[in-house]
Amino acid sequence: MDHWLTALKGSRVLVTGGAGLIGSALRRTLETAAASVTVLDNLSGYDRATLALLGVDDHDPSLKVGDICDEDLVRVLVDESDYVIHAAAYSTVAGCTRDPATAFHSNIAGTETVLRAVARSRHVRRFAFISSAQVYGHGTAGSDAVQVFSEDQPYSPLNLYAAAKAWGEWQTRFLLGSAQVDHVVLRPFSVYGEGQIPKPGAYSWVIAQFAMYATIGQRLPLNNGGRQVRDFLHVEDVATAICRALTADTASGKTINLGTGRVTPVRRVAELVRAHFPDAQFQDAPRPAQDPLGGCADIACMTEVLGWEPQITVENGIARYVEWLRAVPAAIPDWLRSERDRIASWNGAPVPRSAAEDR
Repeated sequence: MDHWLTALKGSRVLVTGGAGLIGSALRRTLETAAASVTVLDNLSGYDRATLALLGVDDHDPSLKVGDICDEDLVRVLVDESDYVIHAAAYSTVAGCTRDPATAFHSNIAGTETVLRAVARSRHVRRFAFISSAQVYGHGTAGSDAVQVFSEDQPYSPLNLYAAAKAWGEWQTRFLLGSAQVDHVVLRPFSVYGEGQIPKPGAYSWVIAQFAMYATIGQRLPLNNGGRQVRDFLHVEDVATAICRALTADTASGKTINLGTGRVTPVRRVAELVRAHFPDAQFQDAPRPAQDPLGGCADIACMTEVLGWEPQITVENGIARYVEWLRAVPAAIPDWLRSERDRIASWNGAPVPRSAAEDR
């Protein structure tokens, strides 16, 4: 049995943002390890019907519906926890750009509230801050080069979301380092998997978008001919990596990329989706502003510290997503079903807003 499974058995773990894609997978993985999980989430990420599809039950006693800026609530939940995983965020680039006030409330003020509660706690064994590969931006070689991103290269955030994640990393090290509270910073690359549902204006979730477009008979739009590359990491592998980072002795104080170390062109994703939908057609589309060519994670630190590598290939992950979508076609949001001109939105036309806007 893996060491992390036995190490987490019986422990109390608080997951902020636990109703989201990564948070939901974390909960399932932690429960496999027989940990006691508490989820703090304001349930703003999706409407109730979509949350129900994702398995979120309002009446679940382990779900605490609340705001991460609520100091009293956060302090109580942190004081009852052995480990804290901070995954809550207003989490799309487009959402943060459209609504910077909410982005500040969630990604800066909320993170500060959680960190201060952890710094005061006498029970937390380790805090995990879920950052993002977005902090690398175009990297050190510019937007037109495929790169390998390593943890020691400088920040280069291109948007409010990425800048907030970079700040959260620094604040984690500063506050918890000063308080001598064990912590780890984790940078997932392009996360995907069953349960991922696109939000209006969020262009990065290409596997989910392509599968949904193919399901409803729309063309698969290839920005820049699909030459951009990404390091796609299945959400179950993300959850396993985070759980390992909670208990690995050598993870203390580290910043760790979470990725596969392999690049997959967006055109390859479209081809893999079309293998399940033979009638699907491609359509060339312009390259969105500030969209980097991309790259992959340097995973040397991850493999050494966590003693582990991802298990789910992008081929198998896409097949799993398609199977899930066919089983729950209601997961395709109404705004995407009615969308007829995706390219117009890339050229500056307004995008539709859902009842529950980006979290």
